[in-house]
Amino acid sequence: MGEKHIIEYKRIWKDEWLEWICGLANADGGVIYIGIADDGEVVGVANSKKLMEDIPNKIVNKMAIYPDVRLIQHDGKDTIEIDIKPSLAGVSLDGVVYKRVGATNQILQGAALQEFYLSSSSGAWDARIIPEARLDEIDPEAVQYFKDSGIRKGRLSKESSNDSVEKVLKSLNVMTDDGKLTMAALLLFGKNPQRYCIDARFKIGRFGAGAANLIIQDMVDGDLIRMPDRVVDILDAKYLVRPIHYKRLRREEPLELPENGLREIICNAIIHKQYDGSDIQMRVYDDRIDLWNFGKLPEGYTFEQMFKPHRSMPRNKLIANAFYYAGLIEAWGRGFEIITEAFSGEGLAIPTFKEEFGGVTAVIQREIFQAVQQGKSSASGNREQENDPDNDLDELTDRQSIIVKLLYHQGQGDDPETGPETMQSLAHKTGVSDSTVKRELKDLVSKGWIVRIGSDRGGWWKVIKKL
Repeated sequence: MGEKHIIEYKRIWKDEWLEWICGLANADGGVIYIGIADDGEVVGVANSKKLMEDIPNKIVNKMAIYPDVRLIQHDGKDTIEIDIKPSLAGVSLDGVVYKRVGATNQILQGAALQEFYLSSSSGAWDARIIPEARLDEIDPEAVQYFKDSGIRKGRLSKESSNDSVEKVLKSLNVMTDDGKLTMAALLLFGKNPQRYCIDARFKIGRFGAGAANLIIQDMVDGDLIRMPDRVVDILDAKYLVRPIHYKRLRREEPLELPENGLREIICNAIIHKQYDGSDIQMRVYDDRIDLWNFGKLPEGYTFEQMFKPHRSMPRNKLIANAFYYAGLIEAWGRGFEIITEAFSGEGLAIPTFKEEFGGVTAVIQREIFQAVQQGKSSASGNREQENDPDNDLDELTDRQSIIVKLLYHQGQGDDPETGPETMQSLAHKTGVSDSTVKRELKDLVSKGWIVRIGSDRGGWWKVIKKL
């Protein structure tokens, strides 16, 4: 009995046979026999008991697939039969996708890899069925969060609030009609998603002068559907700042970065991540934030195209679909547009993107944080006086006091009715020339009363002392 398209004979077990198991799972399935020579001669294996423990564990841990592994005796000799079923979606081994083609095992790359994912029966990695997963591993609170968020955003009907967990999962196509759970179901709503995908995590670190100077760090795990909220909450509490300013007479403390744009970047990283690679990593520096997720752009796409209208090709379609119905993303293909509008609308630099280390990095400039830091360093004395109730206007001239009050109560550019105070508007209201106002503003900066946020043309002045 010789080798056939779906049968492989191996005299001994080697870990490299995992590549063949991966290749068979990505094709039509097949059977690998350990302890049988190429010509069909039964040679047996001496350590069958240990192999019967090691082989299934390695297959599950490396590829999250569950073939039938049996111990079979032939002529009194132990052999091992590994029966691999075809997968519903792509299987990878250490980030590499193998596929059985004829009698060979091929590595899929580039366009061939993209075509493989798109032409698979499910068209998505996250549609992989996890046979041993049970419904009680799904967190009802995560599902309720999904329903509440979707209803609030108008993506789900109010009646869906009473839908059962099973109905919600099936409506999202993350649970089969016969009750089997997909990888997407476990990642989106699982009580412990990292049991099935250890890299489904979001790492945040605060760095000093360089990448080696780590100050604090956090690891965000748990279900993906609530991960954006958890990440933003941690960033707000420990990593970003909320400078105080006033819109007319109303005190406001917005996050230093536009929250809708920041959330879009975070959601994109979660949706487009290749989950058989490293966890998502956010590095927070004084001047910028680097957010990296494993997984390159789709074949043929460029970042220039991403900033224009384009067809969306989410790597994890079921996860993206759930994020859409929860209202966490606006629409497929609009992510970069939303990010651009959010940052440019506040006069901030638009984040840039680049491919590196097998993934995509978003670089977000921290202009407001930098401006606040510069304001603190230029102020005379201890800058903790920023929150000192004795911070009055006595040190300023009458004209400077008027300018500070105008900037303090107008909202520094975020009032849609009046717009930002400009040098011309300040000159008109104080009855002096533009050059005089320019000189006064420069003096106010040196005294630590105001800072410039954004560019000369699109930015605005912010009062950083409490009146």
